[in-house]
Amino acid sequence: MTDSYTPTLRALVVATLLLATATLMLVAVNTARAAGALAIGACGAFGEAHDFRTVDEARKSALAKCQSDTCRVVTVAKRGCAAFAVDFANACGVHGWGKGPRLGVSQNEALRSCYKDGGKECVIRTFFCDAKG
Repeated sequence: MTDSYTPTLRALVVATLLLATATLMLVAVNTARAAGALAIGACGAFGEAHDFRTVDEARKSALAKCQSDTCRVVTVAKRGCAAFAVDFANACGVHGWGKGPRLGVSQNEALRSCYKDGGKECVIRTFFCDAKG
């Protein structure tokens, strides 16, 4: 190589390293946000929060989104998933919720819980996965 290409090549290497560093930092910041919560209330009311820094922040957000005076946080998820199911025939009746490491697990658990309590046509009302869940 000649001396005229050396500064250009150095600049390219530095730019590539800076881009790689920025990408790694972005991934680290997004992975650090790994707390979620599910709040449920009467007649199918729910609030969900995911990708928060702390469980307390997630709890507060889920409760704030829930549209009922009877809302309570039923589960928190740290790098996992949660789901809420209601009986389609009567949203004010039977319901169930589930939590698991993956979406399918949490949805199945929510449906099983709903049917176990007497639901006839249970459907998933909401779900979320948090960070790597």
